[in-house]
Amino acid sequence: MVNISEAAGDKIQEMLAAEETPNLFLRIGVQEGGCSGFSYGMGFDDEKHEKDEELDVRGLKVVVDGDSLKYLNGLEIDWKESAMGGGFTINNPNAVATCGCGSSFRTATDSGKPNPEQC
Repeated sequence: MVNISEAAGDKIQEMLAAEETPNLFLRIGVQEGGCSGFSYGMGFDDEKHEKDEELDVRGLKVVVDGDSLKYLNGLEIDWKESAMGGGFTINNPNAVATCGCGSSFRTATDSGKPNPEQC
């Protein structure tokens, strides 16, 4: 369902180890907004909700809220290093259009609520 590359998994593990809060997991989600209609959300959390789906990806506990699942099936998260530093990249096979900044998308069946001022 969600794929995390070895490089991204290593970086997430490194970031988790630096946190002082126990029992954290990676939360991935989608919210309406961004210049194409939907924006990705990714961060650490320690609270699960009733509609959450828990996944084990490369030994990482990953939680996706139930409303986001349909937009994230097949999602690939990677970590890329460059001369300017590093960052996570997202490849979403469900996205038919993305914005120039790469953090916003829409699907063939749902355009969300675009907000060009958020890009």
